[in-house]
Amino acid sequence: MSNLSVSEPGYTAGAGASRPLLEVENLFVEFHTREGVAKVINGVTYDVRAGETLAVLGESGSGKSVTAQTIMGILDMPPGRVAGGSIRFHGRDMLAMSAEERRKIRGEGIAMVFQDALSALNPTFTVGFQIAEQYRIRRGLSRGEAKRRAIEILDQVKIPNAKQRVTEYPHQFSGGMRQRVMIAMSLALDPEVLIADEPTTALDVTVQAQIMDLLAELQRDRQMGMILITHDLGVVADVADRIAVMYAGRIVEQANVHELYANPGHPYTIGLINSIPRIDEKGQELRTIKGLPPNLMRIPSGCPFHPRCPRAEQVCTQQLPPLLQVGPTRASACHFAEEMVSRG
Repeated sequence: MSNLSVSEPGYTAGAGASRPLLEVENLFVEFHTREGVAKVINGVTYDVRAGETLAVLGESGSGKSVTAQTIMGILDMPPGRVAGGSIRFHGRDMLAMSAEERRKIRGEGIAMVFQDALSALNPTFTVGFQIAEQYRIRRGLSRGEAKRRAIEILDQVKIPNAKQRVTEYPHQFSGGMRQRVMIAMSLALDPEVLIADEPTTALDVTVQAQIMDLLAELQRDRQMGMILITHDLGVVADVADRIAVMYAGRIVEQANVHELYANPGHPYTIGLINSIPRIDEKGQELRTIKGLPPNLMRIPSGCPFHPRCPRAEQVCTQQLPPLLQVGPTRASACHFAEEMVSRG
């Protein structure tokens, strides 16, 4: 196994890849509560390039959304605190910027689609007003021109009768249409990176597919970098270029989408893939990962996954496996990763 960690400058996502738009390196985030310190993010490193989709997978509580909130600068502090690491946009460390500098990047450089559109949208204003407000404040457009641009972006996200619906309120839209409005708001200022946090939560399967197709189409047209946060491997199979799997605030595996699905290199990833319902196993009991994710105030020693891991050995309880390369474009944080990958 290579001794090169993905947190070191020598690790690249693939030969010939362009310089990343966004780089998260060795990020640590803690939450200070009355019960103690929850170590929510524990050395996360990943990047995204123009035109690329990075999917970040993991169960609830793995740290996916907290990483995204830290990137956007919207994490509540306190109780949250960045305990280490860097977040670079075009090579500039956002954590070292002033609040005003970060505000300018938010929306125009990096934007975010939130998982609950109904909570994210203001119920007292029309969707047109909320989208147009960005054009008025950030671009200095007149009310009439801002409204025209709002209609254009609603039309781009395929909302029927956009000219009429621009005057309606969030509650007048279905769940899928509200999600399209959220996507329109996020894309209004032409960001270079879009973070989509569980964008298909609470939507039925047909609408999920429509939203994912829409995001993929918009990304291709605009050549954005996209970070897609989800717990559903089925959602990302046809959309992602690379996948980062998170567990207990760490990335435990990174690989391109085809490698990861065909030949996972971490027991947790194997468990996630095996948990996907299969059409050829109709009537059989669904397979699950036994146990629960750890309490982040009391993360187990060694590998955090070892209490749930079917192949854990003594070394797993004592030594924390670093995220190391096990191939040109993949890495795994498992003591037996090289063995698993070589077996195929």
